[in-house]
Amino acid sequence: MVWLLTAPLCLAQVSSDLDYLPNDIQYDANVPTPESVLGYPVGTWHVRHDQIVQYLYKLAESSPRVSIEEIGRSHEHRPILLLTFSSEQNHKNLPSLRQSHLEALNGTKQTASPLVLWMGYSVHGNEPSGANAGLLVAYYLAAAQGPKIEKLLNETVILLEPALNPDGLSRFAQWANMHKGLNLVSDPNHREHREGWPSGRTNHYWFDLNRDWLLLTHPESRARISKFHEWRPHVLTDFHEMGTNSTFFFQPGIPTRKNPWTPDENVELTHDLGKFHASALDAAGQLYYTQEDFDDFYYGKGSTYPDSMGSVGILFEQASSRGHLQDSVHGPLSFPATIQNQVTTSMSTFEGALANAQQLKRFQQGFAAQTEKLASKDKLSGYLLTEEKDKSRFKALLAILEQHHIRMHGLSKDMELEGRSYASDNTVFVPLEQPQYRLIKSIFSTRTSFNDNTFYDVSNWNLPLAFDIDFKEVEKGAWRKLPLSDSLPSLVTEASDLADGAYAYAFSWQDSNAPKLLQSLLAAGIKVKVAGGAFTATTNHGDIAFEAGSVIIPRALAQPEGWRSTIDKASRAAGIKVWSVTSGLTAQGSDLGSRHMAMVTAPKVLLVGGEGTSQYEVGEVWHYLDQHVGLPASIIELDRLNNLTLADYSHILMVDGNYRNLDEKLVDKLAAWIKQGGVFITQKNAAKLAAQQEWLQASFASDKEIQDAFDTKTLSFADQEALQGKQRIAGAVFAGQVDLSHPLAFGYSDADVAFLRNTNMVMQAADKPFITVSKYKNKALQAGYASEEMQKLLSGSTNLVANKMGKGIVIGTTDNLTFRGYWYGTSRFLSNAIYLSPLMSN
Repeated sequence: MVWLLTAPLCLAQVSSDLDYLPNDIQYDANVPTPESVLGYPVGTWHVRHDQIVQYLYKLAESSPRVSIEEIGRSHEHRPILLLTFSSEQNHKNLPSLRQSHLEALNGTKQTASPLVLWMGYSVHGNEPSGANAGLLVAYYLAAAQGPKIEKLLNETVILLEPALNPDGLSRFAQWANMHKGLNLVSDPNHREHREGWPSGRTNHYWFDLNRDWLLLTHPESRARISKFHEWRPHVLTDFHEMGTNSTFFFQPGIPTRKNPWTPDENVELTHDLGKFHASALDAAGQLYYTQEDFDDFYYGKGSTYPDSMGSVGILFEQASSRGHLQDSVHGPLSFPATIQNQVTTSMSTFEGALANAQQLKRFQQGFAAQTEKLASKDKLSGYLLTEEKDKSRFKALLAILEQHHIRMHGLSKDMELEGRSYASDNTVFVPLEQPQYRLIKSIFSTRTSFNDNTFYDVSNWNLPLAFDIDFKEVEKGAWRKLPLSDSLPSLVTEASDLADGAYAYAFSWQDSNAPKLLQSLLAAGIKVKVAGGAFTATTNHGDIAFEAGSVIIPRALAQPEGWRSTIDKASRAAGIKVWSVTSGLTAQGSDLGSRHMAMVTAPKVLLVGGEGTSQYEVGEVWHYLDQHVGLPASIIELDRLNNLTLADYSHILMVDGNYRNLDEKLVDKLAAWIKQGGVFITQKNAAKLAAQQEWLQASFASDKEIQDAFDTKTLSFADQEALQGKQRIAGAVFAGQVDLSHPLAFGYSDADVAFLRNTNMVMQAADKPFITVSKYKNKALQAGYASEEMQKLLSGSTNLVANKMGKGIVIGTTDNLTFRGYWYGTSRFLSNAIYLSPLMSN
């Protein structure tokens, strides 16, 4: 079966949508083309997401082959659509066909259920050829006539997600369209091809959604994963774009860089499907390559998450026009040309999948059997997870595991194992003998040695380490000793008991939602203090011990009207118990009127963004403050800071970026602001800037010092990539030793904290007391890859510093405290830096 395609590869525009599609068949005139709804052929303008939605609903109305479903909403409340294509008869029986397919996954024989294909387009919004191609593919599936399409629809169920990133796609479409003239400008320097900050690659909070399939930080990913598990497709495609001077890439990727839990047969099937892509692109006269780029290691991307489930995930990368027409080393590259290749390989996916249908079905069924066999031979039976004091953090981790259909058990009673106690109200057991075995092994991996040390993305994503949740491997012979229950612990906090007329109210700082509760109180005008040390207070339920950082709300501070009901409502929303304190005299520790109880005022936070700063890290901090804390931060471009009255802000947050040519006037202005009482919180290159200006009492190793740590005398020209891989830390977990007595560490119960490191910066605090908040252990690598040379450089180095400067405070870290929105274990340092800074000033 061959699809014949026209190929308008050098044209700036096409005359009709049909120019992209097979030209040897007829199309149903009752089915609207995209052009008939948009008012122009696809590729003339960059289609907005609302236009995609408008067209696809009209398409669904016109054909019994297609059904449409809104599976969720993006952050900007755009509908996330999933279309299902199959024959009219199959559509009548979709629920039973789906059930039959799912039963076959773990059955002993194949069923006659159709092949399930998932077509996903443009998870990166500024890679729009995929989403535009998705419109044409959807039209083809609904309108094409003849035996080829009938065979396809009879033998498959095709799930089509036209735009995986609605918000980013709309942002980029606006950018590209607003710069299009009557005469297209192909100059790469033209503003159309130099997208402004932040780029449309990312979603609303400037996250890369192609890293979120596992982490599920965002609604777009949660909606998709829910449907993925409803269908468990045989093949899932992931259409992307890459640099303008590239050609076209399809998987397999670099053979040595696949995840070790992905079977070789997955790669073999990917290669078999690749023959069809090659044949189609050969017929179109297109340049392409395979097996030379990208990897399939991180199980959190669109082309790799399916691999952990027995699906075959396939990445496509098309050279990008980044606008409507752009010059490249291969000549002018038009937007329609980029769309054409995505349509071409969508069609070759259909052809290849049909030709390999039985192999794909056997593989998925065999994958389940092989997974069961691997689990039975594992020396471990599973993992115990436990967290006593931070229920919010624990619940967030368990919610991710549940969404991945990972089975878990609670304990029917308290127990001991190897001399340690585990309480039934805060312990969960994750068994390995279940279908998600491979995914679980990767989620709990602490591997530090790899066959290929060059990583396209992170080399570890251990979720318990990210959430700072204690986990223990349980040997095979020990699981029978576990009093397992099918019910998970409720992790519900005891309700507050706010006695009328109490001397004060108080709550602990241990729970991750404590900053959220504090912020809501401050926003309501309630006056609060934070404790600089532990104390024991008398409450209406007896003496209660409060740890350092706990929040006190005294009646003596002239609280606003209705303050008690405000506290009650906020505590219920945060899931944190607030206690009624009956006396200012404490049984232990400082009394409530002590100078060690510091006033906290509502912070006014400036988050530096704009050109020169990392959109990812700015977005991560924004997301944490907005979604987790409820703090409205002002995001202000770096080049505007000189024109601001910095005194209007209590805290300035500056993440990674390029600050080498910072204006001297701004440097002086920042220094004066800090000395007058400002709190300057810096991350990575911003911390390096602060150290270079002698605001942060620390020093950084130079690039030369890092390079000199590597012996390059015997290296050949071919060793360049391997050397770069050794000098780079793409994403690994390092063990920090935290000073629990420091206000930045309040809320932590264990000095051992896992930090995510994705830089090779090496920082050393000055030889002064009281400024080191955290430093790496001598053998700090916990999980993921770091070369021996980098491990030696980082051994014992400082990764979190805080010092006074005049009346102000400067805080610096080499790590990403809010990495990808899921590194709950270190995000607490950020909220501490904001709300507990008065304790540092004292």
